[in-house]
Amino acid sequence: MRINIKATNIKLDEALKVWVEKKIGEIEKFLVDFGSREYFKEKPNLEVKIEIGKTTRHHLKGEVFRAEAQLHLPKQTIRTEAISEDLRDAICQVKDELQREVKKYKGKRIARARRWARKVKELTRAHRVLLRKDKLLRFFKRR
Repeated sequence: MRINIKATNIKLDEALKVWVEKKIGEIEKFLVDFGSREYFKEKPNLEVKIEIGKTTRHHLKGEVFRAEAQLHLPKQTIRTEAISEDLRDAICQVKDELQREVKKYKGKRIARARRWARKVKELTRAHRVLLRKDKLLRFFKRR
């Protein structure tokens, strides 16, 4: 998973960069299934774009810091945003929201797969019943 960090109205030092990569990197454990072959023929390039910074240059108090993240998944893009008094707190809020959205996305995909599996099972069961009825009709027609 690639993590692109963009800083707005602040200086991005190495310590902050490492901390953001560590926090956002925790989401990768929820995205393990999307790298498997059952979804794709080749391993996808999952990318997270993070923008951190101050909302304005002149404010010193209040909710000054913001963090925004975009995660590109197959057939969907998840976008979250948080504003807080502390930059690290805003990043943690974004990470938590991304985790919730990824779990929701995975749950929908799993539910859809199970729903289709149930339909296929019902169709095969109905097909077997029709075959049995056909065999019974042939048996009684002979007598």
